[in-house]
Amino acid sequence: MLKIIQIPVLTDNYIYLLHDTASGSTAVVDPALSQPVLDELKHQGWRLDWVLNTHHHSDHVGGNQELKAKTGCQVIAANSDKDRIPGVDKGVDDGDVIKIGQYAAKVLATPGHTSGHIVYYFADAAALFCGDTLFSMGCGRLFEGTAEQMWQSLQKIKALPGYTRIYCAHEYTQANGRFALTVEPENQALQQRMIEVNQLRIENRSTVPSILQQELDTNPFLREDSLALQRQINCEGGTPVSVFTEVRRLKDHF
Repeated sequence: MLKIIQIPVLTDNYIYLLHDTASGSTAVVDPALSQPVLDELKHQGWRLDWVLNTHHHSDHVGGNQELKAKTGCQVIAANSDKDRIPGVDKGVDDGDVIKIGQYAAKVLATPGHTSGHIVYYFADAAALFCGDTLFSMGCGRLFEGTAEQMWQSLQKIKALPGYTRIYCAHEYTQANGRFALTVEPENQALQQRMIEVNQLRIENRSTVPSILQQELDTNPFLREDSLALQRQINCEGGTPVSVFTEVRRLKDHF
């Protein structure tokens, strides 16, 4: 079993601890801070073996060096970002496979939010750790990449099994859903999902992970083929990339 623990930090970040119960191997995804991770490791009685970074932003790599110093773990990140991510021991590229105990993760390059962004897909655990590429009902801002790059990156995620759990790095779901309703107001699946999300937030509970099929049904950045969405944003008949680009532009100014 791959045990996954979500650690909320900062204002809205999520760090993930992954533990293979058979081998005892443990990894952490995008440690913004070190101390909350060290505290949870102590609580669980686990030893940290790996840091998995998705991209170079400080709220994803801030804990790297202290975790290395205190646990002896190794850091895995994109080869293209080795100069921007502290403490990298192992660089990976699109299509590479890493292992946490008996669980294999395929690395997918997903440029857009940053030029070197990668995600980690654990097929046997039906889990995707996607950093800031895909959010629940949203996607990352285009800080370094183009809209076409991000659209291509999201196509890789759309191709995964619908039951895949989407472990994104921020609690943005409620705000993303409010925007989604402006571009696809008649989407009943979206309306129902927002009722559930609003209730979870009232209870101060996490809305992450989501399920990929939920995202396909409600996330406007994955729904460029929706005629209702195209009409709402005056892009009827546009290319998939042009529809995505307009949705991203509208969200940037929402």
